Amino acid sequence: MAEVTIKEETEPPPSLHEETEPPDWKIILSKSITRPSQLPEDIRTSGGGLEEVVKKYPMNVNPYYLGLIKEKGDAIYNQAIPSLEEITDSFGEEDPLHEEGHEGIPALITHRYPDRALFIVSNQCAMFCRHCTRKRKVGDSNRQPNSQQIKEGLEYISSHPKIRDVILSGGDPLMLSDKKLESIVSSVYDIMSARKDKYGNPGIIRIGTRIPVTLPQRITPELCDMLKKYHPLYINTHFNHPNEITPESRKACNMLADAGIPIGNQTVLLKGVNDNIETMRELVVGLIGMRVKPYYIYQCDPVKGVNHFRTTVEEGQEIYKGLRGYISGMAVPTLVIDAPGGGGKVPIIPNYIQKQNEEEVVLKNYLGNTHIYPQKKR
Repeated sequence: MAEVTIKEETEPPPSLHEETEPPDWKIILSKSITRPSQLPEDIRTSGGGLEEVVKKYPMNVNPYYLGLIKEKGDAIYNQAIPSLEEITDSFGEEDPLHEEGHEGIPALITHRYPDRALFIVSNQCAMFCRHCTRKRKVGDSNRQPNSQQIKEGLEYISSHPKIRDVILSGGDPLMLSDKKLESIVSSVYDIMSARKDKYGNPGIIRIGTRIPVTLPQRITPELCDMLKKYHPLYINTHFNHPNEITPESRKACNMLADAGIPIGNQTVLLKGVNDNIETMRELVVGLIGMRVKPYYIYQCDPVKGVNHFRTTVEEGQEIYKGLRGYISGMAVPTLVIDAPGGGGKVPIIPNYIQKQNEEEVVLKNYLGNTHIYPQKKR
């Protein structure tokens, strides 16, 4: 195996002091709220305790996303503002999906499926989601990926030729500067380009990012021009509520789509955010209208500090049933559980098959009507 070299040193997200005229997104980030006491009075929580929460699970809310909060306790507030339940409810695991600590696999790599690998390239986000699966490490400056770890991740991908799909994740990869991000994307692209299938198609790169939702100003013409050099490249983003669809987020998604980048959306089903049919319908229909394909609805992972967001599987299935048949199939995502213990994503769609044998399949459609499909004779 040829030695892998990263083309540019990977460091923490750039400081505002690196440039004399920082772009708008860095200015917005520089004004982020990191302490509950900094919140505007109308949404500030009285009493103590939240400072203890942010000592364990850091807080970071930039002014753009904070401005989407309409009132205390709404869907945006619940995703962004710490709650005492994060430290008073002991249910769950810090790493329920068992992403870390696998022998022989670098710290930044999760290799769960034969042909796919997750590559953590940042542990910073434009807004620290209170329901985050990786809240155990997001925002921890001691866990920011360094250049040696990035190199080890690239070497691992290079030495496993069955990997044809690399997902750059975090934190948020788009918190890196264009230059630092390109150094990683181009290195992965060089590896994937050599892994052609029988049709001559190279392996693919995916970027998991919530930036189009939480800091759409980060999606610039320069970023799009850089990313489109490395097709096939896809972006999966993370809209959870219709109020996150704004003129700014619409513009960001349109810019990415115009650069030829397909965009998928992964929503997490969250109590107090989107746990009803009407909200989820409005969200997915709004997404498909701005060229973002609803991809998954996740049942919330059993993460420590997140139990107050979780719903029952039955509630998730009822919401799914309220989508299928009532809106365009293009807008219907797959309902999944990311199986604890590293079992991967398992679809949990309602059972529309009532009976199945060699003669026929008895189906119940979205209206509850029964239909019979004759089996092909063997």
